[in-house]
Amino acid sequence: MTERAFLDTNIAVYLLADNPAKAERAEALLTARPCISTQVVNEFINVCTRKLGLDRAAAHASARSLMAHCEVVPVSASTVGEAMRLGERYGFSHWDCLILAAAQLAGCTMLYSEDMQHGQQLDGLLIHNPFR
Repeated sequence: MTERAFLDTNIAVYLLADNPAKAERAEALLTARPCISTQVVNEFINVCTRKLGLDRAAAHASARSLMAHCEVVPVSASTVGEAMRLGERYGFSHWDCLILAAAQLAGCTMLYSEDMQHGQQLDGLLIHNPFR
C-alpha cells in the first residue's frame, strides 16, 4: 500500500525557489502525486504574487501546474470543524490546523511541512520536514 502524503504550502513554494536543492526536493515529492488543499493553492498564488513578484498570469500558470501534479481536496465545513478541534487539542494556529485537517480528511499519513515540528505525530499523521 502506498503512503498518502500531503504538501504544505511552504513546500510547494520551493518549486519556484531560488534554491536548487530545495526546488529539486519539492519536485521529487510531486512525482508521488501528493494531496494539497484549495487553501494550499490559494496561499501558493498569494506567495507567488506578493513575495516572489510574479504577475498574476504567471502565478496562475504555476498554480495550474501544481494542481495538475497533485490531488486537490476542498476545504469544506467539515474541514473547518476538524481544524477547530485540532486547534483546541494541540494549540496550533487555525491556518496550520486547516492544513492538518485537510490532510487527515484526505486519508494522508504524511504531511510534508517546513513550518511544523518534524517527527510530530498527530492523530495518525506524521509531520516530516523534507529538507532536514
